[in-house]
Amino acid sequence: MCSDSKNGSSIKLVTGSGGYVLEDVPHFSDYIDDLPTYPNPLQSNPAYSVVKQYFVHMDDTVPQKVVVHKNSPRGIHFRRAGPRQKVYFEPDDVHACIVTCGGLCPGLNTVIREIVCGLNYMYGATKILGIDGGYRGFYSKNTVNLTTRVVNDIHKRGGTIIGTSRGGHDTSKIVDSIQDRGINQVYIIGGDGTQKGAAVIYQEIRRRGLKVAVAGIPKTIDNDIPVIDKSFGFDTAVEEAQRAINAAHVEAESCGNCIGLVKLMGRNSGFIAMYATLASRDVDCCLIPESPFYLEGKGGLFEYIEKRLKENGHMVIVVAEGAGQELVSKSLQSMNQKDASGNKLLQDIGFWLSQKIKEYFAKPNKLSINLKYIDPTYMIRAIPSNASDNVYCTLLAQSAVHGAMAGYTGFTVGLVNGRQTYLPFERVIEKQNKVVITDRMWARLLSSTNQPSFISTKEVGHSHEECPAQPLDGENYKEEVMANGDISTSVP
Repeated sequence: MCSDSKNGSSIKLVTGSGGYVLEDVPHFSDYIDDLPTYPNPLQSNPAYSVVKQYFVHMDDTVPQKVVVHKNSPRGIHFRRAGPRQKVYFEPDDVHACIVTCGGLCPGLNTVIREIVCGLNYMYGATKILGIDGGYRGFYSKNTVNLTTRVVNDIHKRGGTIIGTSRGGHDTSKIVDSIQDRGINQVYIIGGDGTQKGAAVIYQEIRRRGLKVAVAGIPKTIDNDIPVIDKSFGFDTAVEEAQRAINAAHVEAESCGNCIGLVKLMGRNSGFIAMYATLASRDVDCCLIPESPFYLEGKGGLFEYIEKRLKENGHMVIVVAEGAGQELVSKSLQSMNQKDASGNKLLQDIGFWLSQKIKEYFAKPNKLSINLKYIDPTYMIRAIPSNASDNVYCTLLAQSAVHGAMAGYTGFTVGLVNGRQTYLPFERVIEKQNKVVITDRMWARLLSSTNQPSFISTKEVGHSHEECPAQPLDGENYKEEVMANGDISTSVP
């Protein structure tokens, strides 16, 4: 059974026996009749000659939950990504474009490279444009011709060769430009705000009845996109964040009563701070947006700092940029200001916290301290992706290309439980993924740092014994997989 709105704004559902629900992505055939199809060029591609099974079966899906109880329903599934036997474009007819939006992130150039190389080497498509400078580049800037020669070694550089910007989304102008240029495949690389814009572009394209595939590649260094296992650039960010943490640890160890304070990215989600802390093992306290903390009084941050300094003579604190914003003075004007993407402008919690710590320990009868503050934000964002992210970017880019060539549209690609999938835009823009501080992953961090949780047991709720164990949902399962590296695929 399927359900889908005429303008494509609702998720297309396919239901089956045993509680199976496929949250499908749109396809050209949903709104364009009698489109011709063509044999997939991969059948004659030498690179794929050794592959036993060229194509993904039409019924292949990926479950959102893989940890289930024996009597639980099969649950929500997503369409598996990969090449299909029939495609909806001939190579010479493909006119693709790529746009990057929002802030920088390691791996942007790798994704651009692999979309270009995937279209060219796998499908023989050569007409590919880079839209210069984000969404506004569709109607106010020049384009860049992207060939395999142009993109050959761009993965070794940070940033994006086609530029990026925030805001500038004018749906009518963008779709007019797509239509006027004869573009029929649009690859949009960006975070949740960018994917919201991509969803609107798809809806307008569908309203006009255009044969234009819109594919999103989710990009956010904060790892705050829901459903998917992780976003590209995250591994690189965690790895590079450890360098800053190590520097803070060296500084703190080398002076008496010294505090190394490191501010990391994480506007609304503290994944980078959490994973960098767990990976480094040198952090004494990790502060993230999801876990409120307080400074003074019993069980507060200042009391803990004093305790650690008396025990060890030094300590390292990691704070995510979105943590503790409610503690910063509400009188500052910028508290209510927003950037071009509509994100609330944050106060510099790192600088503010360093000043508060200094003020506290300047009081009579307090320890005399040193404090070293490190903010590596832009250094982390601007570096090339590491080996792990380079491989992941390749998979994402090629999955997007396969989907567009197969006639799918209005989708974003991502890894779900270790498998490449096509997700409806609605699923990745409906909410942000956040650290769940009542789950085991945060408990592992608290055990590693031995820091206070800054919340009482009453705030957590009833004891665990009173709550029956539940299968992990997509977001919580993601944390388990990334921590343990194990994936169970048994589904009744």
